[in-house]
Amino acid sequence: MFDIRAIRETPDTFIKAWNRRKAGLGTETVSKILELDKAWRAATTAKQDGEKARNDNSKLIGQAKAKKDEPEAARLMALVADAKASIEAAGAEEDRTRTALDEILVGLPNLPLDEVPEGTDEHGNVEKGRWGEPKRINSPKDHADLGEALKVPSGFSMMDFEAAAKMSGARFVALRGQLARMERALANFMLDLQTTEHGYQETSVPLLVRDQALFGTGQLPKFEEDLFSAGADHFLIPTAEVPLTNLVREQILEAAQLPLRFTAHSPCFRSEAGSAGRDTKGMIRQHQFYKVELVSIVANEEEGLKELERMTECAEEVLKRLHLPFRRLLLCTGDMGAGARKTYDLEVWLPSQNTYREISSCSYCGDFQARRMDARYRADAKAKPEFVHTLNGSGLAVGRTLVAVLENYQNKDGSITVPKALVPYMGGVEVIQ
Repeated sequence: MFDIRAIRETPDTFIKAWNRRKAGLGTETVSKILELDKAWRAATTAKQDGEKARNDNSKLIGQAKAKKDEPEAARLMALVADAKASIEAAGAEEDRTRTALDEILVGLPNLPLDEVPEGTDEHGNVEKGRWGEPKRINSPKDHADLGEALKVPSGFSMMDFEAAAKMSGARFVALRGQLARMERALANFMLDLQTTEHGYQETSVPLLVRDQALFGTGQLPKFEEDLFSAGADHFLIPTAEVPLTNLVREQILEAAQLPLRFTAHSPCFRSEAGSAGRDTKGMIRQHQFYKVELVSIVANEEEGLKELERMTECAEEVLKRLHLPFRRLLLCTGDMGAGARKTYDLEVWLPSQNTYREISSCSYCGDFQARRMDARYRADAKAKPEFVHTLNGSGLAVGRTLVAVLENYQNKDGSITVPKALVPYMGGVEVIQ
């Protein structure tokens, strides 16, 4: 939600920001907001005036009856009846305009920071740096072909899309043997790095959340089609960002508690609505995947922007330890998530595609989510509570990291060399045959 008073007092700020998201969005939206806001305030004032008239005249009725002035009492009762009708009409208009106003406000994207480049899609993103030299492999195989060719002793593939499809449909996979272990090894490696070296607190979170939690982080109501409903008012989480961020909902924190840094390894469930025809082969885009999520709760924008750089570096460190080449992109206004004010994407090198693909996204959200969750803090004991600022990022997407390892560490004979950082997590296995 947005502060309606801020829109009322500084409409040009919102017009400019939303127009940077999408041409005309700010101009049309702010005009409608101000129109509904004016009607809502007028209805509220009319309702209050009616209530005052009803109360004042009700008192006078008693006085008139005490004086046995029946004509005056009758006149006052007629005024009270008129006031009640006015109150009902004004109340109905107040509810109508407020509902319409809220429906607009809850569906609007966050305001991009001025430093975010303007653009309509991924072509407007700006590369901010690269790390590592892409390994040139003659006729590289993609991860799906590599994984399916690897066999467990019983002869089944270590990466089995066919068996998964028979039970669950497209965009699922079953991993066996050393690939299943590598998936677990990657998650444990990421968690250990983020908790022991980067100060994140490991957290085990619910995989089912109520709709109010998804509203808090911005997935609802606008992006419901991307979610899997679990009946009643529960949904499967699309990312651990949702439960991790909601850990502070409806709370007033003390300044000394900030920053809070949480991490969680969890399955994520996404319908991938609108992705028909994209990445249909392999593990790049699945309905169920694992991710190590990073969430930070800070006090203000200054701290938030510092934390964004720190969080992104924490995610980058995973790729550096695995010696996987990557690049960092600053996303433009048209490619950035609806809840973000500034976002960095990390893209890892995939030899089979001869390009970089997204493996992490780290975003600063300002107080956008905190307002929806009513999450606040006090700068000091006597201070008025202020909304916290939130950040989230992937540290990393486990499945996509597995994909990158398979492709970058593939050998001519189809075996996979295990990155040195993972060998201890693989029980000393150095090569997957």
